[in-house]
Amino acid sequence: MVDERISRLAQLTVEYSLGVKKGDMIGISAPAFSEPLVLELTREIVKAGGHPFTRIYLPRTQEIFFKYAQDHQLDYLNPLLLDMVDKIDGYIVIFSSSNRKAMANVDPAKQARAAKAQTELQKRFTARLKQGWYALVPYPSASLAQEGNMGTEEYEEFVYSACLVDKPNPIKLWQKLSKTQAKITEYLNTKNIIRFESEDVNLTAKVTGRNWVNCDGHLNMPDGEVFTSPIEDSVEGTIRFSYPGIFMGKEVEDITLTFEKGVVTKATAEKGQDLLDHILGIDDGAKRLGEIAIGTNPGITKFTKNILFDEKLTGTMHCALGNGFEEAGGKNESAIHWDLLADMSKSGKVFADDELFYKNGKFIMKVIE
Repeated sequence: MVDERISRLAQLTVEYSLGVKKGDMIGISAPAFSEPLVLELTREIVKAGGHPFTRIYLPRTQEIFFKYAQDHQLDYLNPLLLDMVDKIDGYIVIFSSSNRKAMANVDPAKQARAAKAQTELQKRFTARLKQGWYALVPYPSASLAQEGNMGTEEYEEFVYSACLVDKPNPIKLWQKLSKTQAKITEYLNTKNIIRFESEDVNLTAKVTGRNWVNCDGHLNMPDGEVFTSPIEDSVEGTIRFSYPGIFMGKEVEDITLTFEKGVVTKATAEKGQDLLDHILGIDDGAKRLGEIAIGTNPGITKFTKNILFDEKLTGTMHCALGNGFEEAGGKNESAIHWDLLADMSKSGKVFADDELFYKNGKFIMKVIE
């Protein structure tokens, strides 16, 4: 018998996140072990009148590629992927992992070179996000549970609770969260300068004319954040990230970045300095911020080393080095978009045009009343 939480997650993804209609061609990209969710997604797409097709992959293929790939293969961009992104009506990616350390010993230079080759794919992919075209959904695994320092069953409960599918009517709950976050983005869209302050953060960015986006479960599941792309040459100050940055299975710990006129001028890490240097050297856009954001999901209260959950962690803000978001007005271009997380729950303050609207991990009530 199918776990009803999986059935609810599939229904939520197809009906709420993507809004699949009759005749829509919907792709599903998934690891082979996520079969229960793939089957339920297929069921819901067919019931909605859509045309599902699946791209099932074996996780170890990536390990094999990086072990044997020559330079011309690292530089290759599959034209079929470009064609797919241009033609399909919706794309569901199931996020999971059977081995979170599979890429731990891969040369960072190889990873950076391969990422750079995908720049055009990333650009087209990002351009389609604003069309409600994409949904990223999780599937629990023992590997992710271990990474998050939880038992397998405990992690399943965490995942489904964060998606609100442990409740009878998750669509209604996401609609309610959407309305609350809409008030926050409406407020921020009237502001020009955002300032983040805490023991580890002193960062200012201009956002005049940029759009704050309400992340309410239509692209990522779980969701729960508000974000924008700052004006590219405006970021000033220093930020120490409270949590490790994860890049293709490798951890970079205790990262501190200093920005001048939007560009990283100093970057240090307690662990993983070589990888941090490689990431910043991928292209010019990798040295600028493509995103600033505040996490809002009350059901996510612990760090799991999985950015799908961690960037929505209550009481945190995050920045992303690299590619900006077109729907936010972002113009920065890069082969990467790397999210980094800072705790704001104890001494954190966020100001909009010198008006305090967020303190110690919570929005001041007048903003959302």
